[in-house]
Amino acid sequence: MNQEDSKSRPILELREKIQPEVMELIKQQRLNRLCEGTCFRKISTRRRQDKFWYCRLSPNHKLLHYGDIEEFPQGQIPHDSLQEKLTVADIKAVVTGKDCPHMKEKGALKQNKEVLELAFSVLYESDEYLNFIAPDKHEYCIWTDGLNALLGKEMTSDLTRSDLDTLVTMEMKLRLLDLENIQIPEAPPPVPKEPSNYDFVYDYNQQQT
Repeated sequence: MNQEDSKSRPILELREKIQPEVMELIKQQRLNRLCEGTCFRKISTRRRQDKFWYCRLSPNHKLLHYGDIEEFPQGQIPHDSLQEKLTVADIKAVVTGKDCPHMKEKGALKQNKEVLELAFSVLYESDEYLNFIAPDKHEYCIWTDGLNALLGKEMTSDLTRSDLDTLVTMEMKLRLLDLENIQIPEAPPPVPKEPSNYDFVYDYNQQQT
């Protein structure tokens, strides 16, 4: 598919049709990752031994299970070993970066751009927060996308945009394999004129003799 073909109206219409399907696929992938869970590092202004906590979404997508853990886990942490839980229906919003409460409280962290870009918080009830510092940018995108998807909001991370572009392009190439080296017209062919009569159509109402 050359650059000229990619801008033709039929191709653009196909892309628009495919995008919602691919977006739903990305959403399910994000939620599946949240169900697997992630280990987060606790933020402390004092440089002591690292502390960790773990958070994962329940398989029915109704609860966030979380709790402190002694050390970095080698695999998934079972739900029943996580002491706390938050009902997804109680979540009011997801905020990121400098809007997070733990970024406002700790003045030293404001100067740390890397930490600021990995921070996000879940707001629930009136003034309660669950604060996160993602281990890397990839996990940050996975969690902010997944949480926004749970709230019925748009997934806007760089990872989602990249995944969407890659998957839509792959799907379009698969669907257009049979049209390789065939020029795609800008508009569909005209509808033929109606015939002058329909004598060639069998009339089932006629009585058989």
